[in-house]
Amino acid sequence: MKATITDVAKQAGVSMKTVSRVLNNEPNVAKATRDRVMEVAASLQYRPNLAARGLASSKSYLIALLYDNASASYITNIQRGAIEACRRNGYHLLLEPMPYEQANSPEAEILLGRLGVDGVILTPPLSDSVVLRDILRRLDMRHVAVAPNKMDDVHAVRMDDAEAAFQMTTYLIEQGHRDIGFILGHPNHGATASRRLGFEKALNEAGIKLNEDWISAGDFSFRSGVQAAEHLLSNPDNRPTAIFASNDDMAAGVMSVAGRLGISVPEALSVCGFDDTPIAQIIWPQLTTVAQPIHKMGFKAASILISRDNPDDPKICTLDFELIIRESTLGGPLLK
Repeated sequence: MKATITDVAKQAGVSMKTVSRVLNNEPNVAKATRDRVMEVAASLQYRPNLAARGLASSKSYLIALLYDNASASYITNIQRGAIEACRRNGYHLLLEPMPYEQANSPEAEILLGRLGVDGVILTPPLSDSVVLRDILRRLDMRHVAVAPNKMDDVHAVRMDDAEAAFQMTTYLIEQGHRDIGFILGHPNHGATASRRLGFEKALNEAGIKLNEDWISAGDFSFRSGVQAAEHLLSNPDNRPTAIFASNDDMAAGVMSVAGRLGISVPEALSVCGFDDTPIAQIIWPQLTTVAQPIHKMGFKAASILISRDNPDDPKICTLDFELIIRESTLGGPLLK
């Protein structure tokens, strides 16, 4: 027969309430008691029933992560961080794809009302959907927005996209580049406007006039990076010496087009991206990029939802970024 919470309590010499507190990772339990309960639970192969826990505590121990993002690696990293936080606290993560158009329709309220979760993580571009956030408030569902552009009256986990883009563009300028192309992200993502703002600020502070012909639309996908690069590199007499793509997938698309056109990277064209996803090190030359703390964002978002402290007090958590300089911007003629 399967072990019960009564069996664990009896063998550990504690009350069932203490066992419950330990398994729910609640505070104010002595370490020796916690260790003893966990050891007994493991020896008895005790597995708490999630449904029973929910009935006893009026909680589901489920957190939903909603996503609509062209970059699979971005969502995977957010997911990994959220899962880590959930497992540490006895929760489970529920993944729910939601196209941005659906988030702004009556269907969203029906879906969210059926989830029965304790909280929701909104990833870009859903994190900027005013309609979706209003629905969650009406349903009284706690939620955390990842990388939102609008941060009023909401729990949010972010990094400073504008400052990161400013620093990366400044780096290119310091390398000697004056003709710099820029590939935008998806128009529904708040980060798209922030990254363009940082790019233009760096040009302005360096006294470099913005060339609108070298600003190209993208949507964070590899395919859109290819299309943007074909536009930016089509004229050999009027093309940039460096291209800053708003994420790594699009930067990889740029390098693919450059290779097809016989444009050597970095000798004839420097390329950099954003996010430091796995593709940045898989392609060659390896990609200069901004290391965004994506995993930490997922972990922190889930942790805020799980925390019982001040649930109604909006918190803005800003995490650090780092410029990762690799071969895609090193060794070009401008350095000689």
